[in-house]
Amino acid sequence: MTPDALPILCRLDAIPDGNAIEVEALVDGETESLLVYRGGEEARAYLNVCPHAGRRLDYAPGKFLVRGGKVICAAHGATFTADDGLCEAGPCKGQSLRAVAVTVVDGDVRLT
Repeated sequence: MTPDALPILCRLDAIPDGNAIEVEALVDGETESLLVYRGGEEARAYLNVCPHAGRRLDYAPGKFLVRGGKVICAAHGATFTADDGLCEAGPCKGQSLRAVAVTVVDGDVRLT
């Protein structure tokens, strides 16, 4: 599949740099809520699920606590590095968010 044929999740410029938005996408045959984080001209995506208790990461639909490259779970305060999804503080320290492969093509964040 060519890069321009990959499913589009959102425009990169729809995400403030250093922040995240929620999108829904078909992942492994299931519609999933995703957190899409922008760091400069790159994007990372993760399932919108904290590994600690299986709850959503957002504090309100599509609203995430993101500070200094860290995503903070609104339920229990687990803190994840946005670049790799690793929990560095909180009740699930050492666990990771489930990454979803994405790429940026011509300003579109696309599911790979």
